[in-house]
Formats: sequence, structure tokens, C-alpha cells
Amino acid sequence: MRASRLLSLLLLLQTRGRMTARELADALEVSVRTVYRDTEALAAAGVPIYADRGPAGGYQLLDGYRTRLTGLTPDEAEALFLAGVPGPAAELGLGTVLATAQLKLEAALPSELRARAARIRERFYLDAPGWFHEEEQNPFLGAVADAVWEQRPIRVRYRRWGGEVTRTLEPLGLVLKAGVWYLVAQVDGQPRTYRVSRILDLEYQDGWFERPDGFDLAEYWESWSEGFADRLYRDRATVRLSPRGVALLPYLLGQGVARMALASASEPDSAGWVHAEVPIESVEHAVPALLQFGADAEVLAPQVLRERMARAAGALARLYETDT
Repeated sequence: MRASRLLSLLLLLQTRGRMTARELADALEVSVRTVYRDTEALAAAGVPIYADRGPAGGYQLLDGYRTRLTGLTPDEAEALFLAGVPGPAAELGLGTVLATAQLKLEAALPSELRARAARIRERFYLDAPGWFHEEEQNPFLGAVADAVWEQRPIRVRYRRWGGEVTRTLEPLGLVLKAGVWYLVAQVDGQPRTYRVSRILDLEYQDGWFERPDGFDLAEYWESWSEGFADRLYRDRATVRLSPRGVALLPYLLGQGVARMALASASEPDSAGWVHAEVPIESVEHAVPALLQFGADAEVLAPQVLRERMARAAGALARLYETDT
């Protein structure tokens, strides 16, 4: 445990530069007293680590000092190579950079770890997009990534439901979700989420912006994702489902919608049918989605949806009528 912690402390100073004892303690989840002991142990082992006193002080390594990656465990080395995602890296224009970095990392590993890392590449491959989804075109992804990195505001023409809008954005980060790129950007002091493929035009703006203090991309995305279903499925339809209809829910409407619908389901009647509150985006979206169930689902409410389903079913019946 201590050897691993000493290596982590060394790598923190190597990657982040000067850090206070409190910052090191927080990062390593230990006490400040433990940091004092560990830095003394590193110095005694010949690592050129020194401390500056005062308000702007802290621990740092002698300029130019680097450690080799011989401290990696087999599991850590394998995880690093498993983390390589060539597709998204190439979309961001970093495919060659990623390949070069992996080559350098591989060259720095001992032969045993190098062999284990090679086996990872032979046995695991990540293909993020789902089946039957046409790959999205993202002509402005590279420009967006540059704006995120350089903290440059951008003015975009964006396609959304109901038409096009023009916005000036302060790009904070990019997220890849199920093969789809999303931009998290600040607008009027508030973070918003935009689908990169819907950007129709982009212009860099003059100057640069300050990132908001304390903004954490992962925390924002987790919070935004949790509320996404509630924002998307604002309405509910009362639906009567057969046992087969219940079984079809996750396949036809998705796991998330099925889970919410089944949580509201009534006790089965004598024939096994249940009543459930099914989340829907709108009546227009619900009609084709619920028609997939055929005679295994009956919409009871709202009345406007029931009437639309009846008209659609009647039109289908007439379409398939045979002459007698």
C-alpha cells in the first residue's frame, strides 16, 4: 500500500507540478502528516523533491526530473491499453497522436507488461455506436474541440426541434454518449447541452472566456443525464397491456421507459393484463411507438391519443381489407 502511495505522490508532482501538502493529502486521501512522512521517504530514496515555504509554497520535483513507468502493475498496464478508443480519437483528429502515445507507453513498459498489453489489443475492441444507427456526420467536431481546448467562444447556427437558432457559446467540454457527440457549453452563465451533429455553421469569436470556478464536466453530465428522461418524457399514457405486451416493453420502447412503466403497473387481471402509465414524448411520437404492440396494447388515456390510435388502426384495417 505504501509503495503504491509513494508512486502516486511522485506521479502527481510529475504531472501537476508544485502542490501543497494539503492538496497532496486530499488527492491521496491521507493525512497531511502522512504526506510529510512520504515526501521524506522519497527524498531519502534519492528522489529530488523539495519544499518551498510561504503562502505560495509547496512540494515539487527538481526541474527535468522524470520517472519511468516501471511502477505499473499488470492490471494498470492492461487498463491503459484498454482505454484506447481509436474511433473517437480519430474523429477528434487525434488518431495518430493516440497511436504514437501508445507506442511510447509500450516501449517504456517491461517486457512482461508489454506482452500483457499486446494481448489486450488482440482480445478487446470497443465499437461505441448502437446497431442500426447510421453514423452521424460531425463536420464541426474538430473546430468545437479546438474551441473547448483554447477556451474560445463560438457562434453557431444550430438545428433544433421547431427550426434553427443562432447562439454564442462558451464551450466547456465534449461528451461521447453511445456514439453521439455532445457539446456542453455555457450560455448566459448557465451550462447547456448541444448535439454536435446539429451544428450547421460555426464561427470563432474574438478573445477567450474564463471557465466557471468549480465546473466539473463529469458531475454536470451525470446530473443532466439523470434529468434527461423527465425532460424528454413529459407526458404519460394509460395503457392496458397483455402478458406479451409487458414482455415486449423493453424491446420496443427501451429499458428506461419499460422500467418506469412497470413501476406503475397494476396487479394482473384474470387474463394477465395490466394497466400501466407509459412515459411518452408527445401524442405524435406515441402513436407509431404504441402501434408496434399490435393487439397486445390498448390505450385508455388520454382520449386524444386513444382517438389517434383508433384512426390509425382503422386506416390499417382498411388498407389490408380484401375484396369479397
